[in-house]
Amino acid sequence: MADVAVRDELEVLAQQREAIGRALAELCARNLGDDHSPVGEAIRYSLLGEGKRMRGNLFLSAYEAAGGTGDASALAAAIEVVHAYSLVHDDLPCMDDDDVRRGRPTVHRVYGVAAATAAGLAMVPLAARSAAESARALGLDEQTTGEIVGHLMRASGAGGMIGGQLLDLEGEGRPLELAELERIHRAKTGALISVAAALGGRAASTSPERLDALTRYGAAIGLAFQIADDVLDVTATTDQLGKTAGRDLALHKSTYPALLGVDGAKSRAAALIDEGCRALELVGLLTPALAQIARFSVERTS
Repeated sequence: MADVAVRDELEVLAQQREAIGRALAELCARNLGDDHSPVGEAIRYSLLGEGKRMRGNLFLSAYEAAGGTGDASALAAAIEVVHAYSLVHDDLPCMDDDDVRRGRPTVHRVYGVAAATAAGLAMVPLAARSAAESARALGLDEQTTGEIVGHLMRASGAGGMIGGQLLDLEGEGRPLELAELERIHRAKTGALISVAAALGGRAASTSPERLDALTRYGAAIGLAFQIADDVLDVTATTDQLGKTAGRDLALHKSTYPALLGVDGAKSRAAALIDEGCRALELVGLLTPALAQIARFSVERTS
């Protein structure tokens, strides 16, 4: 019976990913139209390629757990736009200088550095506009809509992804303490994952107590996800990952396996998963889908 339940949840998450993919295709059609410039094509390439859609899955599952009943896939897609923009810029030569992402050449390798840089910049206001339009389409009032856009943009800005990326770059080539490493990754990776869970609750107009639990769950899952990334970077191949393996070592970055060992890093990630799920369990929000996403964040192989 347990195996049947897992298959059912995996099917639900797969259906969510398909809905997010359709919403991203509609977003591109609506906003890019006949724009076939290098920048427009770079945006399409980034948004319509294969991806885990984990942040979108997390938002939709949190929304449903908190009582949301509308079709929120377009708002999930807006969150995925922010994530996609971060990958485009993360791969640039001035950042991690990577050649492979999601199993194919990175955006700047296909369209050039200038077009990739401009595409990433254009995707930020695209995400904000799409989030606002999608929130209104769900029937949310202007205050809630503004809060959703504001939280999404803050998670992607200096206090979140961008700030974390800067700290990550500054940390290359020098040893970091565990507290420093966690500060980097709670911002660089964890901020958007945490806000995806919280926005699901906010879009469903859940209580402050449940919103806090979703935020804490998302923060724990986000850090666990990054720890798993660090482990996979030293244990998986480029073909398995869909991106270049061994990049952390090549860039002389401090990582969880380097500080804690592979087994220690896995134990830390498992403890975070337990912590996040417990936060939801205490307020009656630990659905099978959210539990499955938590497991996926540390058990994935790519």
